[in-house]
Amino acid sequence: MLDVARGKDPQAERMAKRSQGTFAELADRYVNEYAKKKNRSWKQADYLIRKHVLGPFGKLQAANITRDDMKALMGRIEARVVANQTIAATSAIFSWAMREGVGGIQINPCAKVELNDTASRERVLSDSELPLFWAAFNRAGMAGAVLKTILLTGQRRGEVVHMRTEHIDGNFWTMPGSPDRKLGWPGTKNGDTHMVWLPKPVQELLIELNSDGFVFAGPRGGPVWQVNSVMRDICAELRINNKVTPHDLRRTHGTCIAKLGFGRDAMNRIQNHRDGGIASVYDRHEYAAENQMIMERVAAHILSIAEGKDDSANVVPLRAG
Repeated sequence: MLDVARGKDPQAERMAKRSQGTFAELADRYVNEYAKKKNRSWKQADYLIRKHVLGPFGKLQAANITRDDMKALMGRIEARVVANQTIAATSAIFSWAMREGVGGIQINPCAKVELNDTASRERVLSDSELPLFWAAFNRAGMAGAVLKTILLTGQRRGEVVHMRTEHIDGNFWTMPGSPDRKLGWPGTKNGDTHMVWLPKPVQELLIELNSDGFVFAGPRGGPVWQVNSVMRDICAELRINNKVTPHDLRRTHGTCIAKLGFGRDAMNRIQNHRDGGIASVYDRHEYAAENQMIMERVAAHILSIAEGKDDSANVVPLRAG
């Protein structure tokens, strides 16, 4: 009452205060107050926000971000699917803020932003393409080593890029499901800890690199980042019209697992697909020997095609049934 008598408007001041706050602060509140409790896949969304949105918009007042800003963001992200996922993650933050009356958000700037058309990809490398790409990987330095490892292990690009020597025990690579910011490890995509055998060609590659910390380190010691652009350059060099992505190398590995008769369950288990994989720690160790055999067999088969060698000595007889 005293403030009103002095000509002030306390209610308006409180509303103005609520409308203050940067997008970075809003995103942090969303994660801690809502996403961690309600959204099982919040880690992936938070990763996209931190990678693509906080840079250009983190210091802006959240309420001042416009639809044109979101359209511009879409144009800066080259991967069409990733752009769509980033807009969806950003939209979730603004929708939550509107529901909760946080940050003075009146409109969702992501609403009605036209998303990219994304056709389902089934691209795998053919036997005739494998030698061409393998030779190109040999010329591509550290990024080429990453691409080789994706092809020979079938693991996700983001996880291979962030491979740490601390996570390798013997020739098993154990990827913690949760992020470790101190080590720069982002966690696995589905949040499940995943153990994978590193086949002999990858073991030899790691010995050659002789890394400490990030296995595939850039000049400043952080993870090498230019993997996607190197792959685009390779496709241009080879004049490949049906472009190949790092994820297509993972798909090529999974297809090879099925091609050699090991089955979809083995593919899901090795590539850490939650919908068909083995989740418990007991089962991961129970299948360790079988996974090791499959990984060695698949890597030998891929390498035999890539380098024009005969891998018949490595043939593993399939069990009936």
